[in-house]
Amino acid sequence: MDRVLRQAGGPEILDVLAERLSGADLTTLLLEVMRRRARALSPADVLRRYGQDRFVAPAPVPFGRLRRAEDAVLSALPDGVEVVTLAPVAPLGACSALGPVDQNKVVSTVRNSEVAADPTNALALEAAQRRRAAAGPEPVRLAALQRVTRAQRFEGAAFYAHFTLFALVTAGRDTGDLAFERRHAAEHLAILAEAVRACGIPDPEARVTVLDGRFERVAAPLDAKPDPDRESGRGYYTGLCYKIYGGGLEVGDGGFVDWTARLLGNRKERLLISALGVDRLA
Repeated sequence: MDRVLRQAGGPEILDVLAERLSGADLTTLLLEVMRRRARALSPADVLRRYGQDRFVAPAPVPFGRLRRAEDAVLSALPDGVEVVTLAPVAPLGACSALGPVDQNKVVSTVRNSEVAADPTNALALEAAQRRRAAAGPEPVRLAALQRVTRAQRFEGAAFYAHFTLFALVTAGRDTGDLAFERRHAAEHLAILAEAVRACGIPDPEARVTVLDGRFERVAAPLDAKPDPDRESGRGYYTGLCYKIYGGGLEVGDGGFVDWTARLLGNRKERLLISALGVDRLA
């Protein structure tokens, strides 16, 4: 960063770009920068970048297998869950403002947005909008399939720069006695297990981690194996979280988060999120 700032004219330029320019003015500036850079590219340059950039290469999973897995996971949804077609971009900060996620892990754009990195965040925003407009206590239950991009580099089998996630969120109001949590944790785990089985993978396994002692009552009736030593997700999830395994791989993740409570400024709001990696299932 020091080298780049020296080349750009000094460290004050970072303050100008990050703090002094309005969002609209920064977008105007960056659009012109990208227009000039694109104007300097030849077709050969674009083809060279296509062959080198891991973000733009086609998916390694064959289309037919991926499509069958998408249909299979959708078949596991019960009545009352609405499938939403999400946009391929989300507002800037959709991941980092809601959870402890570094902005460098997503692909930011020059238009105050970011390439979709997690459909549960976008579904949480949609659920919050619906909860704010709702007149009654009925929970909002949404699902989506979305191709997402993650900026951090992963190594190993079944790790991809872009991949499809099947996401499920349930947003509602605290009704006391952890009733919301007990009902919807059981429902999410049942849907995820059925989705994995629908992909032809028998005997999926759920592993549950209790993050708050009160949630022992939520975990006890679940068809899941205790996983007290889990490290990932602490500080991201609240109360209880879980992982889903199938075919020897981790294929899913989920838990309770405080996103709608913070989005709506109401501590009574509750949100449960879950996701499955469809490429791994395929």
